Amino acid sequence: MRWAARRGMLELDLVLEPFVRERYAQLDDADRQRFQALMLCEDQDLFAWLLQREQPADEELSAIVNLVLEHARTPPALR
Repeated sequence: MRWAARRGMLELDLVLEPFVRERYAQLDDADRQRFQALMLCEDQDLFAWLLQREQPADEELSAIVNLVLEHARTPPALR
Protein backbone atom coordinates (compact mmCIF):
# COMPACT_ATOMS: atom_id res chain seq x y z
CA MET A 1 0.00 0.00 0.00
CA ARG A 2 2.94 2.33 0.47
CA TRP A 3 3.54 2.36 -3.26
CA ALA A 4 -0.16 2.84 -4.03
CA ALA A 5 -0.31 5.79 -1.63
CA ARG A 6 2.40 7.60 -3.58
CA ARG A 7 0.43 9.71 -6.00
CA GLY A 8 1.22 12.33 -8.59
CA MET A 9 0.24 15.21 -6.32
CA LEU A 10 2.26 16.33 -3.30
CA GLU A 11 -0.93 17.28 -1.44
CA LEU A 12 -2.16 13.69 -1.66
CA ASP A 13 1.22 12.24 -0.69
CA LEU A 14 1.30 14.39 2.45
CA VAL A 15 -2.01 12.91 3.62
CA LEU A 16 -1.92 9.34 2.30
CA GLU A 17 1.66 8.28 3.01
CA PRO A 18 1.55 9.04 6.77
CA PHE A 19 -1.79 7.23 7.00
CA VAL A 20 -0.34 4.11 5.40
CA ARG A 21 2.82 4.29 7.47
CA GLU A 22 1.09 4.92 10.81
CA ARG A 23 -2.42 3.44 10.59
CA TYR A 24 -2.80 0.90 7.78
CA ALA A 25 -1.38 -2.03 9.80
CA GLN A 26 -4.01 -1.48 12.52
CA LEU A 27 -7.01 -1.37 10.16
CA ASP A 28 -9.44 -4.26 10.17
CA ASP A 29 -9.95 -6.25 6.97
CA ALA A 30 -12.98 -4.21 5.89
CA ASP A 31 -11.12 -0.89 6.24
CA ARG A 32 -8.10 -2.33 4.42
CA GLN A 33 -10.35 -3.29 1.52
CA ARG A 34 -11.89 0.18 1.56
CA PHE A 35 -8.45 1.77 1.48
CA GLN A 36 -7.38 -0.48 -1.39
CA ALA A 37 -10.51 0.57 -3.30
CA LEU A 38 -9.70 4.21 -2.52
CA MET A 39 -6.25 3.80 -4.06
CA LEU A 40 -7.91 2.78 -7.34
CA CYS A 41 -9.66 6.16 -7.59
CA GLU A 42 -8.43 9.02 -9.73
CA ASP A 43 -6.16 11.63 -8.16
CA GLN A 44 -8.63 14.42 -8.98
CA ASP A 45 -11.35 12.64 -6.99
CA LEU A 46 -9.01 11.94 -4.08
CA PHE A 47 -7.94 15.59 -4.06
CA ALA A 48 -11.55 16.80 -3.93
CA TRP A 49 -12.48 14.34 -1.18
CA LEU A 50 -9.41 14.87 0.99
CA LEU A 51 -9.73 18.64 0.75
CA GLN A 52 -13.42 18.21 1.59
CA ARG A 53 -14.61 19.95 -1.54
CA GLU A 54 -16.76 16.91 -2.32
CA GLN A 55 -17.87 13.68 -0.67
CA PRO A 56 -17.60 10.27 -2.32
CA ALA A 57 -20.99 8.98 -3.46
CA ASP A 58 -20.01 5.49 -2.30
CA GLU A 59 -20.55 5.04 1.46
CA GLU A 60 -17.61 2.62 1.74
CA LEU A 61 -15.25 5.17 0.20
CA SER A 62 -16.72 7.91 2.34
CA ALA A 63 -15.98 5.87 5.47
CA ILE A 64 -12.31 5.40 4.64
CA VAL A 65 -11.92 9.01 3.51
CA ASN A 66 -13.20 10.04 6.94
CA LEU A 67 -10.62 7.78 8.64
CA VAL A 68 -7.83 9.27 6.55
CA LEU A 69 -9.00 12.81 7.31
CA GLU A 70 -9.27 12.04 11.02
CA HIS A 71 -5.69 10.79 11.00
CA ALA A 72 -4.49 13.85 9.09
CA ARG A 73 -6.14 16.19 11.61
CA THR A 74 -4.59 14.44 14.61
CA PRO A 75 -1.36 16.09 15.72
CA PRO A 76 1.63 13.79 15.15
CA ALA A 77 2.40 13.64 18.87
CA LEU A 78 -1.06 12.15 19.53
CA ARG A 79 -1.11 9.54 16.75
